[in-house]
Amino acid sequence: MSARPRLVYERWTDPAAGDILEVSDVDIVKLDLTAPAEQGWAALESAHGYQVATRTDVASADDGAQWLAGPALVERCQQLLVVCSAGAGYDVIDVEACTRAGIAVCNNSGPGAEAVAEHALGFMLDLAKKITVADRALRSGPIGNRLALQGSQLLGKTLGVIGLGAIGSRLVELCAPFGMEVIVFDPYVDEASASDHEVQLVSLDQLVERSDFVQVTCPLTKETQGLIGKAQFAAMKPTTFFITTARGPVHDEKALYDALVSGGIAGAGLDVFHEEPPRQDNPLLQLDNVVATPHTAGITIEAARDIAVATATQWQTIFSGGMPPRLLNPDVWPRYCERFHGIFGFRPSATVVLERRG
Repeated sequence: MSARPRLVYERWTDPAAGDILEVSDVDIVKLDLTAPAEQGWAALESAHGYQVATRTDVASADDGAQWLAGPALVERCQQLLVVCSAGAGYDVIDVEACTRAGIAVCNNSGPGAEAVAEHALGFMLDLAKKITVADRALRSGPIGNRLALQGSQLLGKTLGVIGLGAIGSRLVELCAPFGMEVIVFDPYVDEASASDHEVQLVSLDQLVERSDFVQVTCPLTKETQGLIGKAQFAAMKPTTFFITTARGPVHDEKALYDALVSGGIAGAGLDVFHEEPPRQDNPLLQLDNVVATPHTAGITIEAARDIAVATATQWQTIFSGGMPPRLLNPDVWPRYCERFHGIFGFRPSATVVLERRG
């Protein structure tokens, strides 16, 4: 190599990532969000890889958004070859700006899918059985009429999944014992794949009209931002529960609030918000028919370790000259290879990752 790989990261989901990379021929530099900005830029301007900080990570930092992989960071960091998000979501990365600059973009979809899917199922059970509602009532004073806490069952209901990726697919599997009808809106899934998952592909309009549970498990992109708004909530049944473990901007928070207070829908399970962490005076948090968590769906002991291991091994593959296993912008590959060769003196090969997968 004509240069030693340098990787900048804000944090690992588990120390296992650092343990794995310590024995690799890579310089590892931690981005300290509390340090002067000049220190952070000095590290990033010499970096070949960047494990991007999340929006939650940078929320408390002064001008924290500068550490997200947007056009300004891409333009400033001329040596940058690869940026990677910590989990499946990659809204912290401007994929188009990276592609134009010859930078590969990766995520870590897959390792955290079980945790998020289980969390989504937990929301379904909580809302249907009124577990949190009953808990609040029990703690606030004597229970008068238990029938006021009457819930419903999942058995035989219709589940609508928006986004049949790793999380959505696993959620479908988890719901199989409840004998639910599963319908899916995902323009990137074909009929053959839908048949393999034993689900029915429908339009978004059909999904919101028919579902008893609307589950949002898609990534935040230009296509999905604002996907669920006033018209979609108005089309839902008054008995429908809206649940999201995706990203806040996929739905309109004001429209959701209006649907919840008007009785347009029965309730909501929210792991994500437009502003994270949400302020305590967020109107949605004042509603009894809302169950909320602070973007913790994917935070389990097991998922944290699995994501860390997947993160570290992907970086090992990248710097050894392989194609990243979870490459999001494959069109960048030819230009990326040229830039990689110019920095490290050898050309990456897509066959390296195939050999590792085998």
